[in-house]
Amino acid sequence: MSSHFIRSLRLAVVFCLALVLSADRLQAANLQNQPVKPPNIVVFLVDDMGVMDTSVPFLTDAAGKPKRYPLNDYYITPSMERLAKQGIRFNHFYAMSVCSPTRISIMSGQNAARHHATNWINPRKNNAGPQGPPDWNWEGLKKDDVTLPRLLAKGGYRTIHVGKGHFGADGFPGAEPLNIGFDVNIAGSSFGAPGSYYGMKKFGLGTRRSHHAVPHLEKYHDTDIFLTEALTLEANVTLAETIKTDQPFFLYMAHYAVHAPFDSDPRFAAHYQDSGKPAPAQAFATLIEGMDKSLGDILNQLNELGVAENTLIFFLGDNGSDAPLGHQHDVACAAPLRGKKGAHYEGGMRVPFIAAWAKPDPSNPNQKLLPIPQDALQTQIAAVHDLFPTILKVTDVKPPQGYIVDGQPLNKLLIGKSDEAHRDTFLMHYPHSPHRSNYFTVYRDGDWKIIYHYVPSPDSEDSHYQLYNLAKDPFEQHNLAESEPKQLKQMMQALIDSMEQHAALYPVTKEGNKPMKPKMP
Repeated sequence: MSSHFIRSLRLAVVFCLALVLSADRLQAANLQNQPVKPPNIVVFLVDDMGVMDTSVPFLTDAAGKPKRYPLNDYYITPSMERLAKQGIRFNHFYAMSVCSPTRISIMSGQNAARHHATNWINPRKNNAGPQGPPDWNWEGLKKDDVTLPRLLAKGGYRTIHVGKGHFGADGFPGAEPLNIGFDVNIAGSSFGAPGSYYGMKKFGLGTRRSHHAVPHLEKYHDTDIFLTEALTLEANVTLAETIKTDQPFFLYMAHYAVHAPFDSDPRFAAHYQDSGKPAPAQAFATLIEGMDKSLGDILNQLNELGVAENTLIFFLGDNGSDAPLGHQHDVACAAPLRGKKGAHYEGGMRVPFIAAWAKPDPSNPNQKLLPIPQDALQTQIAAVHDLFPTILKVTDVKPPQGYIVDGQPLNKLLIGKSDEAHRDTFLMHYPHSPHRSNYFTVYRDGDWKIIYHYVPSPDSEDSHYQLYNLAKDPFEQHNLAESEPKQLKQMMQALIDSMEQHAALYPVTKEGNKPMKPKMP
């Protein structure tokens, strides 16, 4: 059977499925004798939260069943448990290893290797690094860029931004979320870390961290309130106002938590004081629990407003854990995974991901179209840039013709099925320094993972190459680069091809600023 025939057959199947879904939507509307309201969308994004920073077990045992580890028993996240029981969680969900690249990928549907914002954006100076690509996208998102909120706004949605922005540097359009398609911006700015979590410290205003003072929250200044709570109150008030307009809404709830500074949330400090862990790790745990309370409060608000049945929630972290529990390249911060935020190991880029209806109701027309199973686990590989096409598909909003979307819809995976058409790969490119890991590219294909280091160092075992079989060695203890030369070459060729397909930018030589492209072994 020819490849052309197979492609034609696949296209025919996709077309037929689209017709079926459209017919289902029309039928659902006809049965109720009224148009089906578009679903509301909530993206609940947590800063610096890795896949192990929760009481919800995401990793699995040899039989594919969720397996608890000590960190799952340390963190207290009942609202995440509630959401996971209502929906499906992914245990191989990837983000970029630092924040701005992930956030722009969510907004654009493109891999960071393509949109070229490959590092966290320092608001005040270009932080490419000594050998970083000079033309990387430090400015961030532009006013005319295609973005998820802009498309949804054109589709009739009220678009609400609450919390951390970090889409662009000071003086550039991306520093203000209103410039990229949001109708409302509460607390979003150019920076990633808050000046302070404490209302009594004006969230940083007037302190040595005034350049990171969280904006728009003046009414909470000099009050005994924590930043996470203030943002939640503002989000819930805005939701109540939005419901009165009878518009569908897109809420991008992007907490500053659990990013440093590790200010302890006094509401939860007593829960960890006898844990035996150092004070910064206890403070980090309070930030996790405060974030979790916020999730529960928003779920409750959606229910009280009568829109929970028609609201789809996506919960995720923006990069691997930043828990202050050990060395960045060890099995410590995200144990049993190796590494943490910024590192080239799994702990640096695996994040929690849960999708659920805010209140399951099989009779809801939109839930009939996307029947997410409850308390389910999805093991296929997915990534942050998949959110863009998924949300557009759910809301029946189209991107501009010719616009390149690297992400792929998760809709079939969300209903608990496997999807052979969904790619089984992930590309993560970080051509910068200094950070936990420097000048590297990661490429995963199925069970195999290759890490290419442009500038070998002791952190890369003084080699360009690290190769792991994640099925047999999920915690990355055995580098197979020397013992599996054929597999190494195959993976490196795939990495090189993927980089070229994404029009990636490379680190440069110290002399001459010439691009340093990956070398075949």
